[in-house]
Amino acid sequence: MGLRPWVSLSHGGPGCVAGSCASVPLLLLFPPESILHSAQNGCTNEWARAHFFVRSESGGCFGARNVVDLVAIREAAERVARSEGLEVVDVEWKIGKQRFLRVTIDRPPQTARAVPEATAGEKLAPAVSGVSHGDCERVSQQLRVILDVEELVPGPSYILEISSPGLDRQLSKPAEFERFRGRLARISTSEPVENAKFFEGRLAGFAGGKVRVELRGREGRVVEVPLGVIRKAKLVVEL
Repeated sequence: MGLRPWVSLSHGGPGCVAGSCASVPLLLLFPPESILHSAQNGCTNEWARAHFFVRSESGGCFGARNVVDLVAIREAAERVARSEGLEVVDVEWKIGKQRFLRVTIDRPPQTARAVPEATAGEKLAPAVSGVSHGDCERVSQQLRVILDVEELVPGPSYILEISSPGLDRQLSKPAEFERFRGRLARISTSEPVENAKFFEGRLAGFAGGKVRVELRGREGRVVEVPLGVIRKAKLVVEL
């Protein structure tokens, strides 16, 4: 898990009105080393330290349904994000003891704080996300309304979390591999590329549908990984 600055929590209470449930926000800030314990229904849930995020809980009055349209949810999230000068990095839907919807947002490079350029062989300090706690809170409030009005998350209560990517952010778009050129990254693939399925090295850009990576420990060797076979790619935190 990457190093992230603060934890914030927006936690809604129960209460249904005319087929929908009200959410009462409670904002808390914890220092980086804090662990948040949330007690609900006699159970205690432990949340690991996190980056900037806003979390809220919505109570539902509908029949239990666990299938959601992530495409429609992402489109709604992108509408809200664009209105705030932000972009959506990822949307996740998880079901366990609770239903959990996480939307990760970031500020596009042209509006984020400047990040120095570097060649593939140069070491960069970890990039700082341009997302603030206020950004997460505003997106959470607006997206919650859309999700409720358009009934994009039917069924019982769920938790909505709006978060920044963190220093060990995942990468999936061509522009992201270009944006973080020079940063150390780990990439795993669904099929072998030059007889390997795992790569660690500095990003050297994106061209021709392939991510270029200068491998660690192999001076001057650059491997080109097709975007279509990348299973997972993420930045590595360097201290």
